[in-house]
Amino acid sequence: MAKGPNAFRTISEAAEELGVPQHVLRFWETKFSFIRPMKRAGGRRFYRPQDIAVLNGVRTLLHGEGLTIKGVQKLHRDHGLAHVIAAGIGSNGSTSLEAGFDYQAPRQNTVLVGEVRGRLAFALADLTAVKSRLDGLLTRD
Repeated sequence: MAKGPNAFRTISEAAEELGVPQHVLRFWETKFSFIRPMKRAGGRRFYRPQDIAVLNGVRTLLHGEGLTIKGVQKLHRDHGLAHVIAAGIGSNGSTSLEAGFDYQAPRQNTVLVGEVRGRLAFALADLTAVKSRLDGLLTRD
């Protein structure tokens, strides 16, 4: 039985869903401070849907867009987590939305500080997961 879209993923499940090896996810954690999966006793990682959305954005930027690690770090620093997540929206990853979705990036003069920006990015990922689930329920026979 497959997990639902809101279920937590182990590192092996996250790696399989994203199409990257587990060691790559561990490496990305060391390079990107905004990748913070939950860790249980013994250090076992659990990835929330928001974490998968962030990882999907990082994967798209690195592998799809050809950015370097420093380039993704700069994008995050300059534009925030929402831009990293938005990069993964519309790709073939787990956070895809239907093709007609029109994402508008925040205006350059909008100032959102760290934690607030992060909360908004995670809320966007949650809403994306809910929309996918609702779409699945609506298309049932």
